[in-house]
Amino acid sequence: MVDLIVTSDHTNTRREHTLTRLLQRGERLHRRGTQASTRFSRWRGVLFLVGLLITVTLYRLEQYDAGNWSLLLFVIGFLTIAAYHNRLEHRIHRLALWSGIKRQHLGRLRLDWNAIPPNRPVQSAIHLYAHDLDLLGPRSLLHLLDTTTSTQGHDRLASWLLTQPPDEQTWQSRHRLVKELTRLTGFRDRLNVQARLTGEAEINGQRIEAILRHHLHLPSLRIVLPIQAILAATTLILGLGTLLNLMPSYWMISFGLYAVIFFQTDQGEELLEHAVGLHHEVEKLGTLLQFLEQRAQKPGSALAATCRVLLETDKAPSALIRRLAWVLHGVSVKAHPLVHLVLNALCPWDLFFTFRLQQFQRRIQHLLPLWLDCLAEVEAASALATFAYLHPSYTWPTPHRTEALTATGLGHPLIPAGKRVTNDIAFARRGILYLITGSNMSGKSTFLRTIGINLCLAQAGAPVCAKTFAWTWSRLACCIRVNDSLDAGLSFFYAEVKRLKSILQATEDREAPPVLFLIDEIFKGTNNRERLIGSRAYVRALAMGNGYGLVTTHDLELADLDQSIPALTNSHFQETVAAGTLQFDYTLRPGPCPTTNALRIMELEGLPINLPPPS
Repeated sequence: MVDLIVTSDHTNTRREHTLTRLLQRGERLHRRGTQASTRFSRWRGVLFLVGLLITVTLYRLEQYDAGNWSLLLFVIGFLTIAAYHNRLEHRIHRLALWSGIKRQHLGRLRLDWNAIPPNRPVQSAIHLYAHDLDLLGPRSLLHLLDTTTSTQGHDRLASWLLTQPPDEQTWQSRHRLVKELTRLTGFRDRLNVQARLTGEAEINGQRIEAILRHHLHLPSLRIVLPIQAILAATTLILGLGTLLNLMPSYWMISFGLYAVIFFQTDQGEELLEHAVGLHHEVEKLGTLLQFLEQRAQKPGSALAATCRVLLETDKAPSALIRRLAWVLHGVSVKAHPLVHLVLNALCPWDLFFTFRLQQFQRRIQHLLPLWLDCLAEVEAASALATFAYLHPSYTWPTPHRTEALTATGLGHPLIPAGKRVTNDIAFARRGILYLITGSNMSGKSTFLRTIGINLCLAQAGAPVCAKTFAWTWSRLACCIRVNDSLDAGLSFFYAEVKRLKSILQATEDREAPPVLFLIDEIFKGTNNRERLIGSRAYVRALAMGNGYGLVTTHDLELADLDQSIPALTNSHFQETVAAGTLQFDYTLRPGPCPTTNALRIMELEGLPINLPPPS
């Protein structure tokens, strides 16, 4: 175990050194680029002033031909320098974004939560194990993994962690994609850079889909739009004639008709209001789809197979999405009321963009979900691949047909490598049950979470924090964190009973994959006598079901269950007392726990302890 920890620390240190070296190189390039940009700015200013001075001087000397040529040459020179300067600024911006991504990777490797982007919430109902295993929320597994830039990608990654077990064929294709992307560091970084080049706004695929599904009943649009266009053009021509004193103010007649039709016609307000400001997200979507289209054209890889849907239309999805972004950009003029009013007074602005939006609704309404699904799959797999790249010492899990779960060197991925203690666990078959006893704070709950969170990683398609990990497809059920509910009128004990009942019912289904149950301090919400009676009956029922797992308890009296349940194994965590303090090694040992520490903890914290006299 010590060798494994040393090896893991060494591997993580090498990866950390690589990222640090890349960041230092990026900072050097950024400084050089900034200095070059400053020089370009200076030369642009000098060229402008010199060109202005020479050109004005030539004109004042009445050398007009020379002045014209001077103006032309200096304008060409100024524009050339400006073009190079803009390209340099773009490269500096890309480099800054790339450095930011590498800093976030370094934060993920070090578990420096302040260096990782804030956690994004997941809209999900009450889940059987997400809260127990710290899968969701701040400083959770999802928070650590999430590198996605779209709501679909974020939700897809969360669903891989929360839906256990997956279909085996689905897992195999996902696993191949994750392993392939692990090697493609440049692709993953460029995907994130491309997303951030168009701003930090998240791509809200649900909102874009809602706009394309929103049906407007405007049967007269094809008639009203050309009429309004003709009236607007007529008003413009007549207005120019009046302005040039060529005719009376006839423009007021055509404009009056235009205004009457405008106020009598539905301009698609309901649809356009929802579409305001959406063009930024659509532009980013088009950029990412164009990037993926390039990879889809290289057949023979898991990534190309995932992106194949982007090549199944007569026109590139990115081109269609960019046109949609242009339409939505026109719609977003509504955010500026005065400009919006002037444009609609000059031409049928809203009618035109409503018409164009309807065209896109008919053309890509059924295609957009496929494109968003492709992006979500790539983004979620890329997040797991980044996790695998940052932790090369982690192992790729092996699906197994016979053994339920066997792991060596198993550690918790949310505990820093320098503090992490690893253990071994083996469930040779279904029905195996470990009864874990041990002192307070000795590591029982953390060990349960270690097993559960690594199973979630394995069944999501990611590497696991272990030396070896083989398992059969399993349903996961936990009773580690149980809270009372004032809204539902549930006490802590009743909430615990309902959770334990759901686990037992899950083990009764023998056609489904086995249940990996993780139960911490069983029936801790009731008194000692009833807890012992209920725990004995419940553990016996678990041992006969379609499952395997661990149950922790403070009740050492339950250790004799191994005499009546052959598949039950006693194990324990323990502590030592040194220099007046409790010390824990968090190592799993065979047999029931030989010590307790509750009174010792109370005594060390200064609470009164009245021990009974020895008999």
